[in-house]
Amino acid sequence: MTASTFERVRGIASDVFGLAPQAISADSSPETVEKWDSAHHLNFILALEEIFQLQLAPEETERIQNIGSAAEIVDEKLRPAAS
Repeated sequence: MTASTFERVRGIASDVFGLAPQAISADSSPETVEKWDSAHHLNFILALEEIFQLQLAPEETERIQNIGSAAEIVDEKLRPAAS
């Protein structure tokens, strides 16, 4: 994951979960973020899709286990396909 993608994903998570960006790391997950329930998870996914202008498949949303994995998936989606 690129640092800029991580910073943007962390900013989105900060807004969705109501935490300071500095309180969010790549390892932040539903186990460590009190407000990260199913409704907030959906809001996080929708915010990622809107801000990054992409569509996440159900399998991709299931792979989002923490902020780091969310940033990695966004990076994968934004990376141009190899020709």
